Amino acid sequence: MSQRITDIDVDIHPGRKATISREDLIAAALKLIGPHRSVSSLSLREVAREAGIAPNSFYRQFRDTDELAVALIDLAGQSLRKIVGEARHRAATRRSIVRSSLEAFMEQLRADDKLLHVLLREGTVGSDAFKRAVDRELSFFEEELRVDLIRLAAQDQMPLYEPAVVARSITRLVFAMGASAMDMPRARDPELIEEMSTMIRIILAGSRALAQTTKR
Repeated sequence: MSQRITDIDVDIHPGRKATISREDLIAAALKLIGPHRSVSSLSLREVAREAGIAPNSFYRQFRDTDELAVALIDLAGQSLRKIVGEARHRAATRRSIVRSSLEAFMEQLRADDKLLHVLLREGTVGSDAFKRAVDRELSFFEEELRVDLIRLAAQDQMPLYEPAVVARSITRLVFAMGASAMDMPRARDPELIEEMSTMIRIILAGSRALAQTTKR
């Protein structure tokens, strides 16, 4: 019965698409969110209207808007990890790794697709399911950073104290400052990058100092 209703709705509204993909719905949701609009505030009908489909067609791809939001969070995390990972691997020194990673992060923050906005906002304003999805993505960042920190520390023969905690501290710092930066003018990005870079160097210096202390 629901299939017939959808088909009738498409016939009545010829401007609507007969078929829709998950990617189409994700793109429609991204068009609707903004600096003061989170995914959690979107309604199914709004997303369907933006995608050009009947509301019933939404259910062919997602159970509800919560599932759509989690898919957006996962996509945002995967996209950012790829971009920041590529920036890290291109950099030659420890300092340039920090700066290039931060620059890549800020570039993604200002990107037109607004994917990073989803990751930054839903961890604070979304449902418990959204927050768990954001925490999962952050844990992926932390693990990848932990592995890189251990590798660099071994190369420099400068061990870190609790590299997992260091990775978590840096990740949470950058994401917290990124959430604040969303509402700031882009002209302040170089200042923010410099400030975050300094904070990260302090965290690393403290970890190295603690590692030396525990050796004694």
